[in-house]
Parts: sequence; C-alpha cells; structure tokens
Amino acid sequence: MSSRVWRVGQPVAVSERPTSRAGVVRFDLNRSLTGMGHERYRAGEEITGDRPPDVVARRLFERGGVREVHIFSNTVTVTLDDGGSADGIADMLRDLYVHYLPGVKPSIPG
Repeated sequence: MSSRVWRVGQPVAVSERPTSRAGVVRFDLNRSLTGMGHERYRAGEEITGDRPPDVVARRLFERGGVREVHIFSNTVTVTLDDGGSADGIADMLRDLYVHYLPGVKPSIPG
C-alpha cells in the first residue's frame, strides 16, 4: 500500500507525555496506527513496509537522535539516543496525514 493512500489531509491530535525512564518519551495520538498489534523498530534495521507505523518509524529515524520506536495502537514510544531531544517529534506526528503542504503541488489522479 502506498503511503499516499492513507493520507487524508487532517492533522493528528498529539499529546506528549514524559515517562519515568530518562530518554523515553510517549506520544498519544487520536488515531490508531497499528490496531491491536505492537510494532518495534530499532535504529539501523531496514524498514521496508509502507503501513502507517512503518512510515512513522522511518521518519523518526531519518530525523535522527532516535534509538528505538515502539508503536501500539495510538501510542508512539520513542527511545532517544544519549543526549537526544524530542523537539519536533510531536509536530512530525501531527503532520503525518497532511497531504497538502505549502510549496507542494497536489497530485490529482487522472
């Protein structure tokens, strides 16, 4: 499935919550990304899928500063690299489904 199929153009509501473990941040979304399944991704491992959790993990690793991503339903738990920051992650998740971005020409199927 292409990632374009599941983009619907609406921002995702995101709540960022600290955890009791240093360097671990939890984000609660108003949309489920995995249903009832758990997905775990580690830095350096290839992510080949195009499902929403695959796209989220790939974007987080491309952003840098992330060691591990765990996604269960609507909760994204991010383990940061030593000295890593969660700055910008909530915004990235919020824009996950936004299809029309400033400066990007929308594609219209013919």
